[in-house]
Amino acid sequence: MSPQTVAVLDDLLAANVRYAEAFDAGHLPREPARRLVVITCMDARINPAAALGLRPGDAHVLRNAGGRVSDDVIRSLVVSTGLLGVTTVIVMHHTGCGMAAISKRDVQAVLSDISEEHWEAFDLLAIEDQHQALREDVDAVLQSRLLPPLQVTGLIYDVATGRVQQML
Repeated sequence: MSPQTVAVLDDLLAANVRYAEAFDAGHLPREPARRLVVITCMDARINPAAALGLRPGDAHVLRNAGGRVSDDVIRSLVVSTGLLGVTTVIVMHHTGCGMAAISKRDVQAVLSDISEEHWEAFDLLAIEDQHQALREDVDAVLQSRLLPPLQVTGLIYDVATGRVQQML
């Protein structure tokens, strides 16, 4: 590991010691208290718990590039809804998303040593139109044959103001 990586890891492990000393959430059940899943972007500027007033134990939070409803998100929703009592899903995209600024071609150019064969099956799920992408993701949850009927809402989080707006 590089010296920088070692320093970061040391900081994280020290922070965990402090966290564990005050930890009092070991009693929380696996089932989210609000019967809620939030799907959002991995963007480091977004703190979904703080933005939505969630506390530990309230919700499952699923994060990926763009906050898109991928096959893996559906897999997690199957577990959340089928085994852990979730009935409500919030899909929360955000302004200034990096997935709106890149294309599959951009990624291929950077990772040029990966064969074309591997790229064919890869769906970047880039965002060309934010509202359209949000609609597609909400619809993907609503139309999945693997999921029970759910309450699904689409939100846009503004990274400049911290406010969310219900779009769907």
